[in-house]
Amino acid sequence: MRINAPGASVLRHGELFYDRIGKTAAMSGHALVLSERERTLLEIFMQRPGRTVSKAQIIDLMCEGGEAVSANAVEVYVHRLRKKLAAGAVKIYTVRDLGYCLDDASAS
Repeated sequence: MRINAPGASVLRHGELFYDRIGKTAAMSGHALVLSERERTLLEIFMQRPGRTVSKAQIIDLMCEGGEAVSANAVEVYVHRLRKKLAAGAVKIYTVRDLGYCLDDASAS
């Protein structure tokens, strides 16, 4: 696992890479096609690798741009992002009653 420095423009976790300036993501060298909300969600997780992020925290962070996000919408975005990460070792795990955690399954 790699710890990302606060304010870093490039975030990495295992084989997952996210460029905050270029708004691009890649898994194992293959580009991921993400919607704006999926990119925002990925950035939230990439800034907190291996740590549980509650749904309330995700809603607060996603709403910073001014648009409201519901709890159901968060679940939809997590589901879509999980599908796009499915081919790699970095996964989004549900931590029952606490939230979600982005972690590298190959590091276990």
